[in-house]
Amino acid sequence: MSPGIFIYGSGGHARVIADILASAGRTLAGFIDDDPSKRGKDGPGPLIIGPEALPGPGTEADALVIIGIGDNAARKRAAARMEAAGMPVFDTAVHPSAVIGGNTSLGPGTVVMAGAVINCGTAIGRHVIVNTAAGIDHDCRIGDFVHISPGARLGGGVSVGTGTWIGLGASVINNCRIGRNVIVGLGAAVIRDIPDSWVVAGNPARFLRMNEES
Repeated sequence: MSPGIFIYGSGGHARVIADILASAGRTLAGFIDDDPSKRGKDGPGPLIIGPEALPGPGTEADALVIIGIGDNAARKRAAARMEAAGMPVFDTAVHPSAVIGGNTSLGPGTVVMAGAVINCGTAIGRHVIVNTAAGIDHDCRIGDFVHISPGARLGGGVSVGTGTWIGLGASVINNCRIGRNVIVGLGAAVIRDIPDSWVVAGNPARFLRMNEES
């Protein structure tokens, strides 16, 4: 049998995921942290372990893991390290108060937080964060390692590229195409397509600079 779900990370975002699991009646097995000084200590819940302590791949106790890291690039690095080691099985977490429409798919490792709404026909990629009270309308396409921040709103038919961050309370008009590794600032109103690796902000959203971190 599965030992429950492990959360990779032990900070604030990881604690929110732990609350989601508890609200959904699921078992939290523990937290995983790369910092050796934290191992063996009680975290914000069960014991903190290192990745090497996870049950091995292909065993009866195969580990289920959700990466509890808010930063898109750091979440991607953590997933790559774990996949390279041949483990684990990445699970999803959906808060019971979230609304998920029909014909909607959630990729492995994705988390949907309290009050979020994802309408019908939408495809969500791997290790995506749909944060508190975010709204994604029908037929959207959300790439891997995207973070849709609390209160953000995406109209119908929007596409968002891999690694993009949509800031708190931002809005994206119907059928917009937002590229990879874009940063959409807090409260921005996106009314036109955004190419890869730009930082935009304002109402309407303005191109500020290239995203050097991409």
